[in-house]
Amino acid sequence: MDIEVRPATVFDDVAALVGPRNPTSNVCFCLSYRVGNKENVSLRGPARADRVRELCRHDPPPGVIAYLDGEPVGWAALHPRRDTSFARNRLIPHVDELDVWSLWCFRIRPGYRKQGISHALVAGAVDYARGRGAPAVEAYPVDNRGARVNQTMAYVGIRSLFEAAGFRKAADTGSVLDGFPRVLMRLDLR
Repeated sequence: MDIEVRPATVFDDVAALVGPRNPTSNVCFCLSYRVGNKENVSLRGPARADRVRELCRHDPPPGVIAYLDGEPVGWAALHPRRDTSFARNRLIPHVDELDVWSLWCFRIRPGYRKQGISHALVAGAVDYARGRGAPAVEAYPVDNRGARVNQTMAYVGIRSLFEAAGFRKAADTGSVLDGFPRVLMRLDLR
């Protein structure tokens, strides 16, 4: 299996992975941590899609996409923390003053799960951030200790996924998702 991870610059590929089924919906498109809460709540229907289309033209784009034989099969949100709501989040601590990048949302298309796509996305996101000069990458997964995580809530990833990629726990957080504590995992790139 040849998985290629590329920056999320193609809006149609982003929409295929994280766009709502109903185009007039005011959910998803992975905007809740990427833009401020006020803007996120105000974006409805086509305005959400237009905002993501704009973000796909930004440098850096809103994340990375995994492709299998040219088909988009997985998404990971990735961006400098300073430009996300994690910069002001009171539940997710700052470990230090480094200008870290945050990696926070995963979506694997049905039919492609349990094939290593998440691992490829983490590796590709880290490579992309490293290439852009990021000193470290942080993630905020659940610490499920091997217990099953509701598929809907698994979007943040699980601790073992990041440990497998060399991330280490840097801090506890005040955030809980689906009954599991979230931890701050970090990979130093310096």
